[in-house]
Amino acid sequence: MLNFSIDQTMLMDTLNMFLFLSLELTLLFLVISYAVGALQSVIPPQRIQSILSSRNGKGFLIAGFLGAITPFCSCSTIPFLKGLLRAKAGFGTMMVFLFASPLLNPIIIGLFAVTFGVKVALFYFIIAMAVSIIAGVALEQLGFEKYVKPEAYDTPKTSKACCGKAKSESKWLTIWRSTWSDFKKVLPYLMGGIAIGSAIYGFMPAELIASVASDSNPFAIPVAAVIGIPLYVRAEAVIPLSAALAAKGMGLGAVMALIIGSAGASLTEVVLLKSLFKNQMIIAFLVVVLGMAVSAGLLYQAIF
Repeated sequence: MLNFSIDQTMLMDTLNMFLFLSLELTLLFLVISYAVGALQSVIPPQRIQSILSSRNGKGFLIAGFLGAITPFCSCSTIPFLKGLLRAKAGFGTMMVFLFASPLLNPIIIGLFAVTFGVKVALFYFIIAMAVSIIAGVALEQLGFEKYVKPEAYDTPKTSKACCGKAKSESKWLTIWRSTWSDFKKVLPYLMGGIAIGSAIYGFMPAELIASVASDSNPFAIPVAAVIGIPLYVRAEAVIPLSAALAAKGMGLGAVMALIIGSAGASLTEVVLLKSLFKNQMIIAFLVVVLGMAVSAGLLYQAIF
C-alpha cells in the first residue's frame, strides 16, 4: 500500500511537471519568437551583425552581458538563438549568448546571493561569464560553425495560399505566421524533451542524488554535473532545491556543479538544439557545460 502511494505521488508529480512545462515553454517560445521577429522587423540584420560581430572583440563581451540581462531559462533561449542565426550574427558570439543566457539568469544570481551569499554569487557569475566567452571563441576558432544545420538560417516561407494576403495583412500578422511556423517545427522536440525531463524529475528521489554526490564520494562533483542535465529544474527552483540537497549531505562543490548542469543544459534544451545543430555541435555544447560545471565545482570546493 505504501509503495502504491509513493508511485502515485511520483506519477502525479511527473504529470503536473509535464503539464506545467508544456504550457510554460509553449507560451515562452511563442512570446519570445514573436518578440524577436518584431525586433528584427525594426532592427536590420546588418545592425545585429555589427553589434555581435566576431571580428569585434567587444562582441563576445556584449553577447555575454546580453545573456546575463535576459531572464531566459535554457529552453526559452532557443527562439532567440534562431533569430540571431537568421540575422547572421557572429557564430562565436551566438555561442556565448547560448551558454550565458540560462546560466546568468538574473533570478539565479539574485537567489544565489540570498541563499549562499554575495561572494558565492560573484564567484558563480565570473566563472559562468568567463567560460561562456572562452567557449564561444574556441568553438569559432575550431570551425564548429559548419555543424549548424543549413535550415537553421532559413526564414520561414509563407504558403502560396498566404502569399496573396501578404501585401494586405499587417506586419504583425506576418510575424505571427512566421512564429507559428517555427513553433510547429520544434514542437515534437519540445514535447519529447519535456516528457523525458518530467519523468526524471518525478521519479528521481532527492535523497538518492544527495547520497551519490556527498563529500565522501571523490567523484561527487562530476556525478552531480552529469545528474544536473537530465534533471530539468526551473531557475526559480534550482537554488532552493540545491540548498535542500546541501542540507541532506550533498557537498557544496557538487551543489555548484548540479546548478550549472541543470541550468545550463537541460535535457529539453538539448533535444530542442537538435533542430538547429548537428550531433558534433550538440556534443561540443554538452562538453562545455559539463566542463564548466566540474571546474566551477572543484574551484568552489578549493576556495570556499
